[in-house]
Amino acid sequence: MKDRSLVQIALYAAIFAVLGLMPKFDLPIAGGVPITAQSMGAMLAGVMLGAKRGALAMLLVLFVVALGAPILAGGRGGLGVFFTPSAGFIFGWVAAAFVAGGLMSLLRRQAVFASALIASVVGGIVVLYAFGIAGMALKTDLSLIDAAKACLIFIPGDAIKAVLTALVAQTVARGMPEALLSRTR
Repeated sequence: MKDRSLVQIALYAAIFAVLGLMPKFDLPIAGGVPITAQSMGAMLAGVMLGAKRGALAMLLVLFVVALGAPILAGGRGGLGVFFTPSAGFIFGWVAAAFVAGGLMSLLRRQAVFASALIASVVGGIVVLYAFGIAGMALKTDLSLIDAAKACLIFIPGDAIKAVLTALVAQTVARGMPEALLSRTR
């Protein structure tokens, strides 16, 4: 892998960590899964870097978290976070970034904003929730249906994050299109 790709992967892992500085909001109805800004980091990584690099950025995040770095919202880190009701979402960030990046590539001939919005919603909401709901159901006493219902509270915020991701992608594409790696071959 080229040095530039490694720097870009590290940059988006760092952006993800910075999003963890924003306060988390704990919701008792969601099995203890907090609302955080970090799902936007997975959306951004995929939309901006593409499938492979975006997923690698999220894998780097998981590695750093596993080493104990408190980069998750609320200062969480360490192996213990992989055994909480949030674990499905945490592991899902890799798949979310991969799918978002893959969709951006597939939709590269479409307008950037629309492509990024679709990619963010499908990767950063649909795919991420599939992992998150399964993880929540496994780690709590909620059924899959009840876990899915509990996740409904996350949709408005994640929809806003998808729009913000699309706006970032569109702005970057206007000023520095070569930085939108998901649209290049």
